[in-house]
Amino acid sequence: MHLAWSSILLVLVGGTAGTAAREALSLAIPPVGGVPVAIFLINIVGALFLGALLEALSRRGPDAGRRRSLRLLLGTGFAGGFTTYSALAVDTGVLLTGGDAFVGVLYALATVAVGALATVTGIALAAARHGKPAR
Repeated sequence: MHLAWSSILLVLVGGTAGTAAREALSLAIPPVGGVPVAIFLINIVGALFLGALLEALSRRGPDAGRRRSLRLLLGTGFAGGFTTYSALAVDTGVLLTGGDAFVGVLYALATVAVGALATVTGIALAAARHGKPAR
């Protein structure tokens, strides 16, 4: 198996920064009524960012060279470390078993639905900003 150490390093650096940013925001934004608002916001912002990033990069040409490095650093690395669907699953479980199943289900569904909308919004924003795709 061939490993591109430079690619691994890009993902490592980006992932470390994304994880640190997520942890800082998680500590700075308290839950509201037992609902982990920070994790919800982190996942939505991450989805918006990733949609915009990947659309912008794809419109600038093939996934090679600098574009590939940016995708690995910021997309796979930073956004992958920043977003956390495992925390979404744990938080949903806590809400469901904590006696308020409605809030747990709403939290999970809202995160996925608003996250999908945020991704589409990010794609649309990048498409509007960068015009026609590269040929």
